[in-house]
Amino acid sequence: MSAWVLPDQIADVLPSEARHIEGLRRALLDTACGYGYELVVPPLLEHLESLLTGTGEALELQTFKLVDQLSGRTLGLRADTTPQVARIDAHLLNREGVTRLCYCGPVLHTQAERPLATREPLQFGAELYGHSGLEADLETIELAQASLRAAGLPHVVLDMADVRLIDSVLAHLDLSADHVARIHAALAIKDRAELKQLARDLPADVQASLQALPSLYGDAAVLDEAARCLRPSPLRDAALNSLRWLAQRVQGAEVSFDLADLRGYNYYTGVRFSLFGAASAAASHTELVRGGRYDEVGGVFGRKRPAVGFSLDLKDLAAAVSAPAAPAAICAPWSDDAALRAAVAELRAQGHTVVVALPGQPDLAHESACDRVLVQHEGRWVVQPLSPNNR
Repeated sequence: MSAWVLPDQIADVLPSEARHIEGLRRALLDTACGYGYELVVPPLLEHLESLLTGTGEALELQTFKLVDQLSGRTLGLRADTTPQVARIDAHLLNREGVTRLCYCGPVLHTQAERPLATREPLQFGAELYGHSGLEADLETIELAQASLRAAGLPHVVLDMADVRLIDSVLAHLDLSADHVARIHAALAIKDRAELKQLARDLPADVQASLQALPSLYGDAAVLDEAARCLRPSPLRDAALNSLRWLAQRVQGAEVSFDLADLRGYNYYTGVRFSLFGAASAAASHTELVRGGRYDEVGGVFGRKRPAVGFSLDLKDLAAAVSAPAAPAAICAPWSDDAALRAAVAELRAQGHTVVVALPGQPDLAHESACDRVLVQHEGRWVVQPLSPNNR
């Protein structure tokens, strides 16, 4: 095997894609800044016990581990940035009021989340700490929508669920952790036969609720149907009321519900959502954003605060959005001439891209996407269009 072959599902990002990703990164960070979110840059690796405290088995299995040659302690390469941001909120900032933080950086996964996906996502996210009201959930959804619009995806579908619904169905039952996990897994794939088998010894209203959940997806009418067929409880009503409140206030997105969607069940504590984006109404929509409320995330750091946020992979986003054309450049010859060097510096200060042809460099116009050239005319250096034959 060649020494330069990269590991499976790890890839270089070449100039055109890198330019596209960087443009999206700047657009999304500027969008978050416009909402008052402050940028933080957590380290790529931490002591393993700090990185994985309270995150659950799934994230531990996704985390690369190595030994620190300075201390001999085990380190982890982050697989998700949210726990790190929760640590920053809890221990480094320690603010009393609402804190809004955003981030953008690579994470590493031991296994790709799906076939053909990268094991090195470039994760962008935003987190809001210190407010338990639905107003914070709404702001998070609106910022996620604004992020997709800034990326050039104006057509958005918002899909919502609430993990409290399954909690309300299984409340007060003496079930083992394995039994509950199997119920969650069956709900996730809408396996009614397995649900029936798992619920055979449970109360009749629980059996009926579990059989109903896989069918509870669609528009707002699903919430009314859920109120009729799910086991009654204050927790159920709180979850359905939260979903109604948000659906009534979200603008600029088609809203749908899938009440059996339990992705991230062990992580979220309330409403969770996904955003699907497309460049046009007729195009197929791609799931790009996941988020929701996770009020337990800071508890393991000694400061349990309400928290809500979202994240996305900039590489996935770049694949869903057409890349803009590379900005055209100006070709300039290389010379010690002071006037030429001053002209090049002035053009660059004005925001133009000027590529200097080093001695012996061939075909500069083609490789550098130049459409203009800097030439000497009547004793002055001026910019002229590059003729089509020379491009």
